[in-house]
Amino acid sequence: MIGSRVSAKICGLRTKQDVASIVSFGARYAGFVFYDPSPRAIVLDAAKTLVSQLPEYIVPVGVFVDPNDDDLERVKKSLPSLVIQLHGAEEPHRVAQIKSKFNCQVIKAVRVQSSRDLDEASGYEKTADMLLFDAKVADLNSLPGGNAVAFDWNLLAGATWSLPWVLSGGLTVENVANAVDVTGAKVVDVSSGVEDAPGFKSSHKIEEFLSVTKML
Repeated sequence: MIGSRVSAKICGLRTKQDVASIVSFGARYAGFVFYDPSPRAIVLDAAKTLVSQLPEYIVPVGVFVDPNDDDLERVKKSLPSLVIQLHGAEEPHRVAQIKSKFNCQVIKAVRVQSSRDLDEASGYEKTADMLLFDAKVADLNSLPGGNAVAFDWNLLAGATWSLPWVLSGGLTVENVANAVDVTGAKVVDVSSGVEDAPGFKSSHKIEEFLSVTKML
């Protein structure tokens, strides 16, 4: 699933312009949020239209939070190429179940605040295809992701995993180079960092972000 040295995933796409921007400026992954409480949530019909506009080299990713099988069935039936990103409290056995039942690649998000959270990630190495490290936010009203909050990247410095992994959480054009330098990330994920407001992507910010990642 990894292309050049540092690849980028732009998450929370909702419009044709969003997709046009990531295609023009060189993203590797396109993230679509299927979680209604999120300001970046997208309905299935709209997602189908946008995914159809992606070239083959851009991987479509559907973001779910503790989904049931019916939710996944409905989306995967319409979008069979979709990689599933699980951003909730899914246990390793649930990840394995989803991967097997829907015959798909799975990215498992792990929310990080301390080294203990990284210990939790090891439980997914035999079930997921990819790990994603995001910030754990204490605010009970926060969303599972897309909160513009970073965690201590030094926690990942020198860490090794048997799976490819993604760095997420509070990344911006100003800090992504440092984040990659500290962690050694080969894939970075951004959502709020390329927006003018929650759920409203900025083509200019996407261009800036991707221009930096291309040089890393």
